[in-house]
Amino acid sequence: MRTGSCLCGGVRLEIAGDLPDIQACYCRSCQKAQGSAFVAVLPVAKADVRFTAGEDLLTAFESSPGKHRVFCRVCGSPVLSRAAALPDRLRLRAGLLDGPLGVKIASQAFVAEAADWCLIDGDAPRYPGPRPA
Repeated sequence: MRTGSCLCGGVRLEIAGDLPDIQACYCRSCQKAQGSAFVAVLPVAKADVRFTAGEDLLTAFESSPGKHRVFCRVCGSPVLSRAAALPDRLRLRAGLLDGPLGVKIASQAFVAEAADWCLIDGDAPRYPGPRPA
């Protein structure tokens, strides 16, 4: 069981099961949503996530048709994104989780849109656009 929380601690969650490797995305939309060079997400089954506090503090923004970015309305921490096309999956923000994760970055998407000040390193596969299905 893994635990995590937003910056203010109002939203707290648990994840059952093993964590998947991280997917990184450097697209402009993710840069804007995170306020950083990229987003690091853990694609997990919705059934494996349980909010232990603050689910009522979550608010969502539809950033593109069918895609919602969910964040804490108190501190603004990005918590997850969800897509209507994948109703049983959530993309949790890796930075919310407590302790060492024991996972690695498995893929890097939209590297062609990476900020010019961002150093992309490591040996994970890089894709100029979306990650192949």
